[in-house]
Amino acid sequence: MSSYDDDNDIEFDFFEEPETQEAPSRLRRRGPRSGEPRGPVHPPTGAVAMARLVGLVAIGIAVVVGLVFWVGACQGKSRHDEYASYIDKVRVVAQSSAKVGHEFAAKLGSPGLKLTDLETRLEQWSQQEQQAYDQAQQIRPPGPLRTMHQQVLDTLQLRAIGLAGLASALTQPNQTASSAGSALAAQAQLLSASDIVWAELYRLPVTQELKSLGITGVVVPSSQFVTNPEVVSERSFQIVFQQLTPASTGGTPSGLHGSSLVSTKAVGGGRSQTLTSSQPTTIYVSADLKLDATVEDSGKFSEVNVPVTLTVKVGGKALFTKKQTINGIQAGEQQTVTFTNLQLTPNAFGHAASIKVTIGGVPGEQKLDNNTATYPVFFSLSQP
Repeated sequence: MSSYDDDNDIEFDFFEEPETQEAPSRLRRRGPRSGEPRGPVHPPTGAVAMARLVGLVAIGIAVVVGLVFWVGACQGKSRHDEYASYIDKVRVVAQSSAKVGHEFAAKLGSPGLKLTDLETRLEQWSQQEQQAYDQAQQIRPPGPLRTMHQQVLDTLQLRAIGLAGLASALTQPNQTASSAGSALAAQAQLLSASDIVWAELYRLPVTQELKSLGITGVVVPSSQFVTNPEVVSERSFQIVFQQLTPASTGGTPSGLHGSSLVSTKAVGGGRSQTLTSSQPTTIYVSADLKLDATVEDSGKFSEVNVPVTLTVKVGGKALFTKKQTINGIQAGEQQTVTFTNLQLTPNAFGHAASIKVTIGGVPGEQKLDNNTATYPVFFSLSQP
C-alpha cells in the first residue's frame, strides 16, 4: 500500500452533520428567571369578544333609556301645554261671564233705577252670555275633558236664559210688589244654579282630572255670577220693584220716604253699652269691640242702598271714618249695621272723644233730623 492510499483514508469529521435528535413531544414551560420582567398575560380571544359585546349592549341600553326619558319629557311638556292652553281659553269666557254678574248686582242697587233701563240691560246681558256660549263652543278641549266641557256650555246657557226670563217677568202687567218679587226670584234661581254647575260639575272634576294626570301649575278658573244670594232673593226683588214704579217716569218719588237712627251700642268684652248723646259713656276697649247702629225704615216704602257712616273724633279731629250700606230695607223694618276693626290709636285713650253715626238720605226723603247722632265717649283699656 502506497502513501497515497493512506492519504485517501483521512476522515474529515467537521464536514459530517451531527445526528438529528428527536424533539420532545412536549416542552416544559419555564418561568422567567429571577430579575427578569414578566410579560403581559393576554386573555383568550373569546373573552375579548365577549367583553366587547357586553360593552356594546350596555351602551345600547343607555341610549334607549335616554331616548325613552327624552321622549317622555317632550310628551309631558306637550301635554301640559295643551291643557294649559285650553284652560286659558276657558278663563277668558269665565271672567267675562262673571263680570256680567257684577254689573247685574250693581245695577239692581243703583238709585233712581228706571224700568225701561233695567229691562234693556237685562236683554243686553242675556245676549252677552249667549255670545260667551258661542265662544265656548269653539274651544276644543283635550280628550279627557270633553264631557266636562259641556258643563261650561250649560252654565252659560242657564245665565242667558235666566237674564232673559228676568226681563220678561219684569214687564208683566198688573203686578204687585209681592207677585213681581216671586216671579223675579224664580227666574233668578237659574243664575244661582249656573254657579253650582260651574263649581261642582266643571271646576271640581277638571281639577281632579288634572291631578290624576300629573299636570301641575294649571289652575281651573272659577266663575261666580251671584256673589251675594240676598241680591236675588224674593224680598230684594220686591224692594227693587217698588223703587222702579216711581223712578220709571224720571220724577221725584212721591209719598213718605225716609229712615231714622234708633240706637248705637258698643259691644265687646262680654258687655253691651248703649251710647247716649246727653252724657259721656266710657267704652272699655277689647279685641272684639264693635259698634252696632240700628236703623229703621221710617217711611211707607222700601228703600235700597241706604248708606250709614261712622266717624270717630278725638280732641275735635277725625281719627277715622267707616261706611256701610244697607242693600235693602222694607217699610217699618229695623236692621243693625255693624262696624268692626276699629282703628284706635294711642291718642284715643285718656282724651275726650266722640262717635258720630249718620244715615244718608234716600230719594224723596224730607225729614233728616233723625238720621244722625253724636255720642260723647271715653275709650279705656282698663276693665272694671
